[in-house]
Amino acid sequence: MYIKKYWGNYIGDTDDSLTLMDYLQAKQKAEISLEEIFSDLGLDKLHGNFQEHEEPLIFSNSEGWEMEFYFAIDLIADLAALLLECKMNECIDLSEFCDELENDVSHICITATPKEYELINEALRDFIAASLTYDISEMESEEETMELAAVCETLREELYR
Repeated sequence: MYIKKYWGNYIGDTDDSLTLMDYLQAKQKAEISLEEIFSDLGLDKLHGNFQEHEEPLIFSNSEGWEMEFYFAIDLIADLAALLLECKMNECIDLSEFCDELENDVSHICITATPKEYELINEALRDFIAASLTYDISEMESEEETMELAAVCETLREELYR
């Protein structure tokens, strides 16, 4: 797994990350577009403003439970890391991220258009520049938020080179 250096280091180690993995498993697809992910989770309704959100970001799992995402920037950072994994290895091996798989689809590819890549790039840049204005900073110490921003900068640089 190429993104191991990021995953579990502020990225991929939150409740939102676990919920994202549940969502990806529930899709039962070998390929999923970033547009579909944004639409399904409500990120598209934020119009690129991921600092804070009033409308909940949710999906309903196969059992009908609503699963909520707490911080949009967590999703953006996790999705950036997953896009990097797809860039380097063409797909994501869900068995590397999940203890148990609920279906037969264990490898997925997240696809994105140039416009969607730019949206992720801009979101990461904004978080790096103004991380303390994001709602996640209310749940973490200033030091932790700044460390997350530093990890996001390294990830962003690698994804966009």
